[in-house]
Amino acid sequence: MSKVEILPQVAAFLARRHGCFIDGQWVLPEGPTTPVFNPATGETIAEVPDVPLEYMNRAVESAHAAFKSRVWSGLRPADRERILLNFTSLVEAHAEELAQLETLSQGKSINMARMLDVGATVEFMRYMSGWATKIEGQTLDVSIPIPQGTNFTAFARREPVGVVAGIVPWNFPLMITTWKLMPALACGCTVVIKPACETPLTALRLAELAFEAGIPAGVFNVITGEGATVGAGLAAHPLISKVSFTGSTAVGKSVGVAAMANMTRFALELGGKNPMIILEDADIDKAIQGAMLGGLLNQGQVCAAASRFYVHQSRYNEFVDGLAKAVSGLSIGAGMDATAAINPLVSRKQQTSVLKHIETARKEGARVVCGGELLQGDGFFVQPTVLADVDHSMGVARDEVFGPVLSVMSFTDEDKVIELANDSPYGLAASLWTNDLTKAMNLVPRIEAGTVWVNAHVLLDPNMPFGGVKQSGMGREFGRAVIEAYTELKSVCIAH
Repeated sequence: MSKVEILPQVAAFLARRHGCFIDGQWVLPEGPTTPVFNPATGETIAEVPDVPLEYMNRAVESAHAAFKSRVWSGLRPADRERILLNFTSLVEAHAEELAQLETLSQGKSINMARMLDVGATVEFMRYMSGWATKIEGQTLDVSIPIPQGTNFTAFARREPVGVVAGIVPWNFPLMITTWKLMPALACGCTVVIKPACETPLTALRLAELAFEAGIPAGVFNVITGEGATVGAGLAAHPLISKVSFTGSTAVGKSVGVAAMANMTRFALELGGKNPMIILEDADIDKAIQGAMLGGLLNQGQVCAAASRFYVHQSRYNEFVDGLAKAVSGLSIGAGMDATAAINPLVSRKQQTSVLKHIETARKEGARVVCGGELLQGDGFFVQPTVLADVDHSMGVARDEVFGPVLSVMSFTDEDKVIELANDSPYGLAASLWTNDLTKAMNLVPRIEAGTVWVNAHVLLDPNMPFGGVKQSGMGREFGRAVIEAYTELKSVCIAH
């Protein structure tokens, strides 16, 4: 076992009395708190306030006052960029601290927390900082006929949308916080972040680093509490101009409905039941590697994870046997054990839910090739599980499991497999595995998903838009698309 020692500053942060970060300072509400658990042991490692709505209002009012005063949007774009780059450098300087906080509260591997949750986040932050100086409008040729003899010059400019509420899930707390925070700040917006109850720690630490970097008081606020109260209150708040939500489809719909009551803009990145289609000519060894990454990253707790695998019948047994062999060889342990390949799920609730899905699949006739058993102990572990002989009608092939469960089905007809892949209320992501370029180019447009990878799965880039269709949400993260989502277009028409 290669256990990573907890940094003194991490231990000190966990031992604090935690509050909310409002208007550039810590606010410590009296009243109920929510425990934060270490998923590897089930032990409480910290407590955060379950804030009453008056504190949510204070955070929103602080962000609104900061926006109206133009303390942030009124800066030169180059100055916003400089401060955001300084913020990025501070996050990079505190990388190990943030990675450990992420692992201790979410359960994931410290290796992944270092490389992805912090490393990729720093790259995203640096990329998005640069957008502060690259927001642009357009000039417009207009043909207004009256008054006769009058000339017109028209242009459209992009302006920050206002106060943004970011509601963050528990699977990638640090990363998805920055997905909402950084483009909003680059555009000149102010922000209130509500992290998930299970994983609030890195967002709280991030707020301190942002203030240290020079982001003014009130521009970035963090509040903690239950989604049903605080999250719903943010979505319905009249001073919020945009809500950005990542989470389940059911909750996302309620967020959208609440936002619409005030005509508040909203973006929803929701659930997925993402197919991986392996054609007859595919490289099976690479497909197995892709299934391991695409299906088991963060124990399958990824909205874009590959969770249903359609394999051509001629390669089916080869794929199932190879996948089961690879999965069976994975070591299981705490996230702070750098040698463990599979780590606990985020909570007891999630563990129970995933095990229930496996048991239901077994009863419906799926064959458990490996895994599927409850691991003894106090942590929230689930063995990585390969299910074969799955039918498309089974719950495990249709419902979002959000755990380390890989369901494999066979097909013979390519038209039929595209039909099956699209026969889902979700449409977040998909992947196609083939060495036939013509087939890839012809089949990709027929797949109903916001992202389609070919011979890869679950890989993202800050410059590549990401988001879903159908019940997987609306709106896009990343690239130019997200800048447009945090700005309003204002047309200006000058008669002369």
